[in-house]
Amino acid sequence: MILYFSGTGNSRWVAMQLASLLEDKAHDITETLKDVTDSKIIWVFPIYSWGLPPVVKQFIRNQRLKFHPETVHHMVCTCGDDIGLAHEQWRKEIRKNHLGVAGDAFSVIMPNTYTLMKGFDVDTPEIKNQKLLAAPDRVKYVARQISSHQSHQEFIIDVTKGSWAWVKTHVIYPYFMRFCMSPKPFHATHDCVACGRCAKECPLQNIVMIDRQPKWGGNCTMCLRCYHTCPQHAVAYGKATRCKGQYLHP
Repeated sequence: MILYFSGTGNSRWVAMQLASLLEDKAHDITETLKDVTDSKIIWVFPIYSWGLPPVVKQFIRNQRLKFHPETVHHMVCTCGDDIGLAHEQWRKEIRKNHLGVAGDAFSVIMPNTYTLMKGFDVDTPEIKNQKLLAAPDRVKYVARQISSHQSHQEFIIDVTKGSWAWVKTHVIYPYFMRFCMSPKPFHATHDCVACGRCAKECPLQNIVMIDRQPKWGGNCTMCLRCYHTCPQHAVAYGKATRCKGQYLHP
């Protein structure tokens, strides 16, 4: 079974590709799921500031699903450039919450999506296309490695850590989680036409339409699906998204 979370479609695409290559099924963790009997679980999710997305961490800790103690879990994360030590963070969560065995860990570089801070924007069309062209071969490689893994072999750690990996995951990530995850700056600009797409697309149903304007609640995982799916580019985050680009996996 493949369990995934996706904001702008990168991780969903990876999950669906793996499901096709491995003849498996992919399930969105924000949807209702039944207990798992599979002996192999593949987690697919985007990297948040060199760490795990809160929604994935909460899903693991809440243990909404019951896993067999010998279930082997694999991680396939998507990132714009590098992941720091997010794989170690994931492995720790799997072990600490007694979900089973923390197995292989892979990263797949995909187009950047984060736009909520100064200096962060989507990739240029050239870089975006380069990443999208390279992704299928990378996912096929990951599928082969997971499929051919034997129980007696050591687990594979094939991720792009990047420079200053420890600092990114153990210093920047906690700071980001504490001070940069508030949904309060989200608002709709005068370009909003009240189509309601942002509310319909929100994976946590955190957006409601009031007086033909979207309003954000407190249950936000900052996936930016609302921002990137708005056809009028009317979703803004304070002034941070002004003149920034949008991206959805094609």
